[in-house]
Amino acid sequence: MIASQLVMPSHLEDLIAALRCLPGVGPKSAQRMAYHLLQRDRAGALHLAQALELAASNIQHCSKCNNFSEHEVCALCASPKRDAGLLCVVEMPADLLMMEQTQCYRGLYFVLMGRLSPLDGIGAKELHLDRLVKRVQEHSHEGKLAEVILATNFTVEGDATAHYLATLLQSRDVKVSRIARGLPVGGELEQVDSGTLAQAVLERHEVSA
Repeated sequence: MIASQLVMPSHLEDLIAALRCLPGVGPKSAQRMAYHLLQRDRAGALHLAQALELAASNIQHCSKCNNFSEHEVCALCASPKRDAGLLCVVEMPADLLMMEQTQCYRGLYFVLMGRLSPLDGIGAKELHLDRLVKRVQEHSHEGKLAEVILATNFTVEGDATAHYLATLLQSRDVKVSRIARGLPVGGELEQVDSGTLAQAVLERHEVSA
């Protein structure tokens, strides 16, 4: 520690320590990033610092869908073009963006900002599920909400989260559904794993002529 203090400026040491807050970034990776920013891209370093400061100061959670927003209510929730009868629950903002890219869903959202994971200390309180329940109740009382679509990931934690939410919401007098899983578009049976194929068989639907 004494040796590092002798050869490394304190501000550089602070920068390396700060970069380690990023997921998957260890001491060596943080050191490489710091050296790159200072030696190769000082303009980029200043831009990064400014962008981080502005984002941290101005971005909050939408009071309705819990997604990141610069306003109390995000543009998507405020849009009169969205179908207020549908509410899709996703784990993260990236999942919301993927849903939007499909262009097949025009309802509203609620972003959990995570998933139930007792081993990581993430429970219902940490996911602010009370806010989800409140939103469902408000929309139900207004006669707008017809269905809640659970679009959590198909992982152990995602499935557990969907099951918990289904139990929580089914007593709220609203239809609760879960997105289906199965074969990918253009996929061939011999290339698909047995678990995916089995789920596709279980979730088969009738074909009308």
